[in-house]
Amino acid sequence: MKKLLILGAGTGGTIMANKLSKDLSRDEWDITIIDQFKTHYYQPGFLFIPFGFYSEADVVKPKNNFIPVGVNFKIAEIDRIDGAANKVYLTDGEVLDYHILIIATGTKILPEETPGMKGELWHKKVFDFYTIDGAKALAKFFKTWEGGNLVLNIAEMPIKCPVAPLEFVFYADSFFMERGMRNKVNITYATPLSGAFTKPRASKVLGNMLLEKNINIVPDFALMEVDNEQQLIRDYSGKEVPFDLLVTIPLHGGDPMIGRSGLGDDLNFVPVNKHTLQSNQFENVFVIGDAGSFPTSKAGSVVHFQSDVLFENLMCYIEGRPFTASFDGHSNCYIETGHGKGALIDFNYDTEPLPGHFPFPGLGPFNLLKESRMNHYGKLIFRWIYWHILLKGKEMPIDAKMTMAGKKLE
Repeated sequence: MKKLLILGAGTGGTIMANKLSKDLSRDEWDITIIDQFKTHYYQPGFLFIPFGFYSEADVVKPKNNFIPVGVNFKIAEIDRIDGAANKVYLTDGEVLDYHILIIATGTKILPEETPGMKGELWHKKVFDFYTIDGAKALAKFFKTWEGGNLVLNIAEMPIKCPVAPLEFVFYADSFFMERGMRNKVNITYATPLSGAFTKPRASKVLGNMLLEKNINIVPDFALMEVDNEQQLIRDYSGKEVPFDLLVTIPLHGGDPMIGRSGLGDDLNFVPVNKHTLQSNQFENVFVIGDAGSFPTSKAGSVVHFQSDVLFENLMCYIEGRPFTASFDGHSNCYIETGHGKGALIDFNYDTEPLPGHFPFPGLGPFNLLKESRMNHYGKLIFRWIYWHILLKGKEMPIDAKMTMAGKKLE
């Protein structure tokens, strides 16, 4: 009996468990997925919790609900991987062998890595919304906040869902306007990037949206510390931005066990072939999603598109054939822009976001690089798609490879 081991039962690991269980014979393959946590979070929904649009119940389900019959689900903490010996060591002393390993351990925030961030004001006047606890604490704070300087800061890239910080300030603009107190809230967006986004054309469009919504942007802000006493953030050049409320996107890092295993870079992300998704160190180790050092967004859509590529290449590997699938860095993201509207971007390693229609040329129904109500509805509908289709590894009508159909070259 051959053994296939999946580390992590988040989005990527769960999708792969579902896809592989349908095609690998149970008489030949034993599939096990390991995760130390029992709860699955729909992380894009965290954005809506501070504004009272979603509750915790909307974004939480048991992971066991999505593990297919025939796949072993083990709740355990991983100590390290021994890639040379094809073994995974658990913290309880158990050792698991594998023939093929899929690393899907994701990424997490590291607020403790920035001086002062997790200080006396943490979850009092300094909040994250990338965790359920941070989002809930911020929702409680907003209920009684009377206004002041709201600063959103990105500590460092890469981060999960790079558009989420923009969505937050767009949504905040709409939220406080609807509450009749927008004139009491000064919103500032402080980013280590030179503009609103990583891609030039999208950065220009999204930057214009910030200006139109009277949101200040402070570019090239490399966060050094959070000064709790003076209530300001300070960058390495000495630049300071005062706040009454700081919403921060902390430094991100991979699972610490990746570092203990000697498989990671400085941030514990696994170096990997960006096209085949195969580890650079071991040919029987593959990586999906946020755990890898892919030069693309750490976003749910990337995991979705990678899962199709990884499944095909795993079948090739098992059958001893050359890889036939190649990941092109495809990512698309709905961007909440407030007031019941949203934008959409679609891009890959080589092509930046372009205007046009998605997924059907001329028809849409979604607009690229442009606000529309349909884009907002697309964002909301995706939660149902995530729980009922995506996690279960079902086919979706969007190709893993990005297409230029419907896009306008200007």
